Amino acid sequence: MNVTGQLVNEKIIVEKPKDAGRLYNKSHFGKTLTDNQLELNLLEGVFLLGEDKIDIYSKKKKVSFRDLIKLASEKIPGFETKYLAFRDLRYRGFAVKLYENKDFDLYIEGREDSKPQYISVFSERHVFNVVRTKKSIKTTEKNNGDLWYAILDEEGDITYYDVSLLDIKGKIKKHNYSKDTGILLENRVVLFNEKISENLLKKEFYGKPFGNGLQLSLVESLYLLEKGIIDVRDKAIGEKLSLKKFREKILKTQPDIDKRLFVFKDLKKRGLIVKTGFKFGVHFRAYTKMPGETHAEYLVDVVDSKFKSIWAEISRAVRLAHSVNKEFVFAQIDGKKIDYIRLGRLRP
Repeated sequence: MNVTGQLVNEKIIVEKPKDAGRLYNKSHFGKTLTDNQLELNLLEGVFLLGEDKIDIYSKKKKVSFRDLIKLASEKIPGFETKYLAFRDLRYRGFAVKLYENKDFDLYIEGREDSKPQYISVFSERHVFNVVRTKKSIKTTEKNNGDLWYAILDEEGDITYYDVSLLDIKGKIKKHNYSKDTGILLENRVVLFNEKISENLLKKEFYGKPFGNGLQLSLVESLYLLEKGIIDVRDKAIGEKLSLKKFREKILKTQPDIDKRLFVFKDLKKRGLIVKTGFKFGVHFRAYTKMPGETHAEYLVDVVDSKFKSIWAEISRAVRLAHSVNKEFVFAQIDGKKIDYIRLGRLRP
């Protein structure tokens, strides 16, 4: 025999204490009222009615699943995505609740051995917003919880992401180098001193071999010039370039160089090796140890506070990172500060 509930003012009241106890104590539905009654929200009502575990009445008339769906879709913003994620997590055994304010959509209360989970639900047609994401992460941290994103495609399939701020750190020590002069070609600077080239490559994995010398990317070259480790001469006129002139030349073909250099410098300060991430569709790949000891652990994409993206692009980036055993990270620049935001595939 099914549980019976009464639809009253957009809530479903389970009046029989025995029924209320079954739903609340065994399955963690609803919230208790006086006289041992139970109050269910519309999302819970739709789920239980869809599972044929409750009969709902309004003024003695039985409420159909269709009518309850219609009511819930009118009263709960984003009902369809919230319901499908709620149902999926319930099927997975989670005591998930509707989070009834604007910060998140769903909530899983933490147990003794786990943190609470705050869940934001999106359609694949929604837009990823890096500032909103950072704000959500910080809110969950204040509440000693973790943040999940649930993304629903047009067929109702769900992809889950674990979203967090990352204190990214490596174990690469700083080294001193003899100074060398490089020649600026089109998109790289070439060093010709064999010993200096070997040290730069061996100790911190700068550049790639170029004959007996070393080719450096422009962001590596700008960093090393700023550190006083190299000088750079223009190939055409042989003129030694100041830091300002070299930067101006790079800006003509790489207008985002300042943002990338800012993140490059921060990652180096944090003890990482930083290399181009072009083959993975991001700005950098980063190593916490020397490449002979480990593969790159992180794929890092540099964005600012205005960054937004369709979810298909985010899905593609995270899946690629996951497929090559790496973490996908946004390096989000906010003034003089960088936040590293990690999105990882999750199977609840």
